[in-house]
Amino acid sequence: MEPDDPIFAIAVASELAGMHPQTLRQYDRLGLVQPTRTAGKSRRYSMRNIAQLREIARLSGEGVSLEGIRRVLELEDEVVRLRRRVRDLEGALATELLNRPGSRVFASTPDGDVVPLRHGMRAQRRTEVVVWQPSR
Repeated sequence: MEPDDPIFAIAVASELAGMHPQTLRQYDRLGLVQPTRTAGKSRRYSMRNIAQLREIARLSGEGVSLEGIRRVLELEDEVVRLRRRVRDLEGALATELLNRPGSRVFASTPDGDVVPLRHGMRAQRRTEVVVWQPSR
């Protein structure tokens, strides 16, 4: 079972979230939590929706406005999307490294810029000596 699988009817979701079903309907209308709809238009809530409802209750209890809660939930959704994207990119990089063992895909310049390297190329090494002295 995945966190986004729509499995709970509104009665079960309201019990799991500790809220009245009418509150869940209101949050749906406001766009705070958007459950999946069945062919018959009934709501189906996922475990992620239940977690969001609990977060709404917690934030509301702390005095955060519904608009503030909406923004917090948007940012949390963005974090989830970005983590998925990072995971996908890490997977693509790992695949690339496996397909070309022993070769470098990129290197870093002294300024911190990332530059691609062709197969078989090596990054130039700097040989200067840098002395660091703490300021007083």
